[in-house]
Amino acid sequence: MSLKELIIEDMKAAMRAKDSERLGTIRLLTAAMKQKEVDDRVELDDAMVVAIVDKLIKQRKDSIEAFTKADRMDLADKESAELKVLQAYLPARLSAEEVTAEVKAIVTELGATGPGDMGKVMGAVKTRLAGKADMGMVSAAVKAALAH
Repeated sequence: MSLKELIIEDMKAAMRAKDSERLGTIRLLTAAMKQKEVDDRVELDDAMVVAIVDKLIKQRKDSIEAFTKADRMDLADKESAELKVLQAYLPARLSAEEVTAEVKAIVTELGATGPGDMGKVMGAVKTRLAGKADMGMVSAAVKAALAH
């Protein structure tokens, strides 16, 4: 079963269970998936779905930070609940050590020497680690590897 099919099945289960919070979050996700399919005229594969989930998670994290700064804990809690539902659809993530090791291997493969090679390294890293690691952590690891 593809990730897209799993999400649709989870939406049906949430409807049957009358779990309105979970259902709302899954509907947001399916709407974003449908929008991507219509805009790009493609059938989504698992990697594309993971990219959409990653984008929605980043939005939730940014919202939580903003709501916390504004002392709106009610809204921050709602976003946190959505974040938990969305994170269930991500594959297992690499640890910081694994990300650092992958980045060092890619830097060595490409023969990158300094900060000027950041774009070239990030391009290779994104294709290899897409959906497997938090891109913020990856970017920091690339900067650290190229700073030496």
